[in-house]
Amino acid sequence: MTKNYPSNLTWEQWELIPELFPEAKPGGRPRTTRCMYPVVNAILYVLCQGCTWRALPGDLPPWSTVYGYFRRWGKDRTWLQVHDKLYQWVRVAASREPSPWEAAFDSQSVETATMICRDIGFDAGKQIHGRKRT
Repeated sequence: MTKNYPSNLTWEQWELIPELFPEAKPGGRPRTTRCMYPVVNAILYVLCQGCTWRALPGDLPPWSTVYGYFRRWGKDRTWLQVHDKLYQWVRVAASREPSPWEAAFDSQSVETATMICRDIGFDAGKQIHGRKRT
């Protein structure tokens, strides 16, 4: 049993995401870590505390195990899937659409060199000769 750190997920929070973490690979040495809950909490501990992997408290899984899962889940995009699911969940909880459907674009006027012979354009809003880029 581990201590209750401020970075720990509650069981209610954990219930939203466990299916996103991959199962053990077939073949090879059997996985010694059965439940991923303490591993995710250990990763969150490192990220929230800003400590090194080797500085994980002794009641959490070994640092090498935690770091191995952190790297593997980064490479196979598991973290991206967790982010997307939680992002959509937060939006739905706030009575919004799961995914935004509007976007805002901005443009910038860039001055052109004075020796250019071609038509260079004019941005009347900024009173600048040049081209717009978005």
